[in-house]
Amino acid sequence: MRGTKTPPPAEAGAAGARPAGVPDGCAREKPSDQAGRVATVRAAGGHPFQGGARGSGAGEGSRESRYALPVPTSGASSGGERNRPRRRAARVLIALLVLAVAAYVAYHLSGKSPLSAGCVVRSDDDTLQLTQPEAANAATIAAVAAARGLPERAVTIALATALQESRLDNLDHGDRDSLGLFQQRPSQGWGTRQQVLDPVYSTNAFYDRLVKIDGYSRLPLTVAAQKVQRSGYPQAYAKHEADATMLSAALVGRKAGALSCTTGADKADSAGGAPGDPALVATELKREFGARTRPKTAGEPAGTVSVAAAAPGGGTAGDTVRRGWQLAQWSVAHAHDLKVSTVSFAGMRWQAAHSGSGWRKAAEGAGSGGSADGAGGGFVRITVAQ
Repeated sequence: MRGTKTPPPAEAGAAGARPAGVPDGCAREKPSDQAGRVATVRAAGGHPFQGGARGSGAGEGSRESRYALPVPTSGASSGGERNRPRRRAARVLIALLVLAVAAYVAYHLSGKSPLSAGCVVRSDDDTLQLTQPEAANAATIAAVAAARGLPERAVTIALATALQESRLDNLDHGDRDSLGLFQQRPSQGWGTRQQVLDPVYSTNAFYDRLVKIDGYSRLPLTVAAQKVQRSGYPQAYAKHEADATMLSAALVGRKAGALSCTTGADKADSAGGAPGDPALVATELKREFGARTRPKTAGEPAGTVSVAAAAPGGGTAGDTVRRGWQLAQWSVAHAHDLKVSTVSFAGMRWQAAHSGSGWRKAAEGAGSGGSADGAGGGFVRITVAQ
């Protein structure tokens, strides 16, 4: 109609406007609202997204400003930023731990602190680690053979057998009634329980049967050991032959200074933290090496036992040196039990307070197997803790 203005169409998105065909309550969202909702859903679901939320400049009532999680503007995740201090602290802790271990090792090797107790036997190309009881029992096996005049091969067979049967531990239990270093059975005629638990008795019992085997020293080790033991696993002895050979070489004195022990002592007059008895050392020497071994204390400094290196029946100069080292290394192997603080022979000395250093040259004129004994030795001197 002329003179009447037709009202303009409602702008899209104006308040109260509804596009045609859209029922009440179903107003179409703006694209910006849709995008904001997508961003909100992603944030709530924990999925990372980069850049600020769309519409971040909208007013206070906008959907983005009320619900969207803050998103870092950089490329790094917020979790990585939070974990970075933890990783730095872990690196510092590891470095401190490495330094502490290095300081601990250096402190012990400096000789200012005792090392843990134990023994080591060295050859030209190998080492064997033993506990103090194992070394003492092995030295006893060798000493008993010396008292009987048996060859080194007998010692090797006995040591391999004991390594297999008990790992050189004087066990008070075993299969059925088996006991001791060689797992001997009282019910099979090896002796009483008390007897087979005595290393000297059980070693003698083993040798008693070994020497009855014709040509035992020429037999394969496992054959000789099996003829004595009658084991259900006769081949098992062979795997210990190398260790037994290295151990016997030291304990019969053929390898000078090959055996050394650390006792845990931290003073020159202390071996295991208790005083020793020279009379007990003398008694044990005679019990294991035989009655013809004559240790003496008369004329020696307090706490010192001396024993002649020469064999009671005589022998060559080489025999004297060999026996001297056998006595000396027996004393070191028994240092913990007998509270030995110093052993000297042939110009060499072992000291409990410096046991981590092994055998060292003795000072001239020290009166403990130094120059007075000469290169070949004359006496082994054993001093106990006071």
